[in-house]
Amino acid sequence: MTIRVLLVDDQMLVRQGLQSLLALAEDIEVVGTAADGEVAINFLLEQTVDVVLMDIRMPRCDGLQALALLREKQMDIPVLMLTTFDDHHSIMTAIRAGAKGYLLKDVSLETLVEAIRCLQNGGTWLQPSLTERLLTDLQTAPHSDTSELAEPLSDKELEVLRLMAAGLSNQEIAEALHKSTGTVKNQVSTVLAKLGVQDRTRAVLKALELGLLVR
Repeated sequence: MTIRVLLVDDQMLVRQGLQSLLALAEDIEVVGTAADGEVAINFLLEQTVDVVLMDIRMPRCDGLQALALLREKQMDIPVLMLTTFDDHHSIMTAIRAGAKGYLLKDVSLETLVEAIRCLQNGGTWLQPSLTERLLTDLQTAPHSDTSELAEPLSDKELEVLRLMAAGLSNQEIAEALHKSTGTVKNQVSTVLAKLGVQDRTRAVLKALELGLLVR
């Protein structure tokens, strides 16, 4: 199945470069480009798109405003933020606004394609190096009270959570912990439920806010 992608970036060379690179992936088709969020929304109202690849900072209507418009119009299209901004405020703001993934523009084509495929399949994607940056930035930041959790995470669940934050898949976590994939899948579901989130990306962000990943 071909994944239909919309590229949203205010720099024409970036759009053209990404379009040329993604053309190398047999299962991805760039069906449109836009220079700002408003143009992107108008395109999405008329065309079928599986994944939106979007920058954060753009004139007139930036990525965060576009995410807000998508929510307002109840358009459930996964958005992968691709940007140069790696500060924890930008990352958390974008994820809270509804982005399903966050990547820096210095990633490899292989990683970008993998992230697009992940979002198209209903998953989320947070670049592992960004998780490390978040941990560094949040080391001295005040954390939320973990007592807000209805039930605390067990040591085993925290171990699974840390491996999730490192970007490992369920199968990779299972191999690292010498467990079955089914067991890990159940533990991941339990972690999401206890944190009150629906996907891995938000689980990692919530864990960072609560200081659960700080050793």
